[in-house]
Amino acid sequence: MGFRTRTLLMVVAMAIGVGAVIVLTALGEGARRYVVAEFSSLGTHLIIVFPGRTETGGNLPGMLVGRTPRDLTIADAMALLRSRYVLRVAPLNIGSAQLSRGQRSREVPVLGTTDEFAAIRNMSLSQGRFLPAGDPAAPQSVCVIGDKLRAELFGPEPALGQWVRVGDRRFRVVGVFAQQGQALGFNTDELVVLPIGSVQQLFNQQSLLRILIEARNRDALEPARDDVRRILIARHEGEEDVTVVTQDAVLATFDRILRTLTVAVGGIAAISLAVAGILIMNVMLISVSQRTREIGLLKAIGASGAQIRGLFFAEAIMLSVIGALIGYVLGELGVAAIGRIYPAFPAAAPVWAITAGIGTAVATGIVFSLMPARRASRLDPVMALARR
Repeated sequence: MGFRTRTLLMVVAMAIGVGAVIVLTALGEGARRYVVAEFSSLGTHLIIVFPGRTETGGNLPGMLVGRTPRDLTIADAMALLRSRYVLRVAPLNIGSAQLSRGQRSREVPVLGTTDEFAAIRNMSLSQGRFLPAGDPAAPQSVCVIGDKLRAELFGPEPALGQWVRVGDRRFRVVGVFAQQGQALGFNTDELVVLPIGSVQQLFNQQSLLRILIEARNRDALEPARDDVRRILIARHEGEEDVTVVTQDAVLATFDRILRTLTVAVGGIAAISLAVAGILIMNVMLISVSQRTREIGLLKAIGASGAQIRGLFFAEAIMLSVIGALIGYVLGELGVAAIGRIYPAFPAAAPVWAITAGIGTAVATGIVFSLMPARRASRLDPVMALARR
């Protein structure tokens, strides 16, 4: 009974360690993949302009350190089209307001932009069309709504051409987004998009939250960024008071941070393997004391010290491998459970983590079996046989 309990403890310790490594690195890798996918869904060859300058020392834009940055305006956004490297520009403003039709109403996120936004973001519509072209500063009484809002407000009735109220103003529905779900914190199925001029009038706010820019191609990304910076500095009286970042730069930063995080959580989980190794050493030391007569008999019939050490090594390796494989199965089951509970989260343990987890488990079993194996190989056969 004692041998079974001892063996079970060693296997369970290894299984928990390997399973923890797999699950935690899967969460880290899933977070990395999720962020990369979300930013990739924004579109391609993107440049984003924020008001306020982010200093190289890591400070946030000026308003957070006591300085108010100059506002970005619709005129700033339209001026960027002067660059031959820029294909499209979409100024953005975001707020929230009450959306209502008849007796039905709810609070919704409201996005203000221009007709170029759908092409930049690769957004598709199931009905109608996107915002019409025209002077972006001029208010227009049209809107595009998400599919869930269409179902809630109109049910089986057609939505196109109908009027809804956003805040204290009326807008005619000209388009309905296809079902797309979450994207960077926004559920597009519950989004209302208005012309940027209408949003500025609705919220009485003339500044822009940011400007989205699409370069003509990947090769034009860096020249376009330089042109954007140059144009805005010229418009802002020679002051560089905006932050201009490329989509690739944002992705690279997040990718680097989340890869480091994955390695870190994997390392934290690997500590449990060291704990498992200490358990193996303690259990095997107890095993040596319990099996002294068995060891003495083996040595009495001619087993060498190296063979005794090999026996203990073989036991430690076998139990470590069995524990590691059970941990691998448990870890994969845990990852599968996460995927079932959160289908949008692409949790998957990287191959290096699986290999490292199993390899570390086996190596830990070997290393921590050295002392017990050495002690067993040095036992005197006569004394061992005489011991009760």
